[in-house]
Amino acid sequence: MLFSVSTGTLFIFPLPKIFEMAAEAGFDGLELIINQDFEHVDSRKLVGELSRILPILSIHAPFMFLDGWGSPVDSLKKSVELAADAGIPLVNFHPPSWAKFEFGFWRWMYRIQDFQKEVGGGEVLLTLENMPWEGSLKINENILSRSEKMVQFITERNLYQTFDCTHAGSGKTSFISDFYLFYSSGRVRNIHFSDYSHGRQHLLPGRGSLPLTRFLNHLSAVGYGETLTLELLPNEFPKDERIIVESLKEILQYLRRETALPPPADSPVESR
Repeated sequence: MLFSVSTGTLFIFPLPKIFEMAAEAGFDGLELIINQDFEHVDSRKLVGELSRILPILSIHAPFMFLDGWGSPVDSLKKSVELAADAGIPLVNFHPPSWAKFEFGFWRWMYRIQDFQKEVGGGEVLLTLENMPWEGSLKINENILSRSEKMVQFITERNLYQTFDCTHAGSGKTSFISDFYLFYSSGRVRNIHFSDYSHGRQHLLPGRGSLPLTRFLNHLSAVGYGETLTLELLPNEFPKDERIIVESLKEILQYLRRETALPPPADSPVESR
C-alpha cells in the first residue's frame, strides 16, 4: 500500500512547501488537486518541478471553474493529458451535480463506453469518487449517489473508483459494508481517508464517529495494495508548520501500524 496526502490538506501553504512537508513527514507521494495555482501557468513545468520534490501519485481534476481549463469535461481531459505527460498513473474526478445543472457533463459521461480507452488512452487510470450526503435532509446532489448504481456504472464502463471515507460516512456511520461492495467489484484504486461527525467532513482521525481503525484493519485483511490518501481540512491542524509536520508523522505511523495488523475476527477473508 502507498500512503499519500492530498495537497488540499495543506492548501494554506504554497505548493512547493506542501510537497516538502509531505516528504519530511515520510509520505510516499501526494494527490495533486488542480486548483487556482494552475491558472495562467505552464502546468507541465509546474508539475515537473513539484515531482522532483516528491512523486505525484494521483491528480484530482478540478471541481470548480478555473480560467483556461474550460468545462468539467474539458478540465478532466486536460488533467488526463497532464498526467500522461508527467507519468502520473491516476486521475480522480467528481460525478456531475444535478443541483449545479451539470447536464452536459452528465450526458457526456453516459456516452462513454470505456473510460480507460476513450478518456485515459490506456495510459492513465480514471477513478470516480463517491460524494457526500449533506444538509439536514441528507441530500446527495450528485448522480450515481447510490452505491449499487455507481458500482454498476463503473463496472459496465471500465471506470475505477476513489472511495472517500468521510463521504460514505456522511450517509451512514457503518460505511464499511459500502466499501466491501465497491471493493468486491475490483474497481477501488484510491481511498480518501478522513473522519466525519454531524455534517463536518474531512476531520482528523478520531475527531469524528467513523470506525476508521476498524476500516484500516479491514484493508489489511483484504490485502488492499493500492493508494490511501489522507485528505483533511487544513483547519484541523494548528498553524505552526513544525507541529503540522509532526502531526502528519504521527498519522502516517498510525496508518502503517493499523494496516499491518492480522485480519480482524469479522473479516470476510478470515471466514473463507
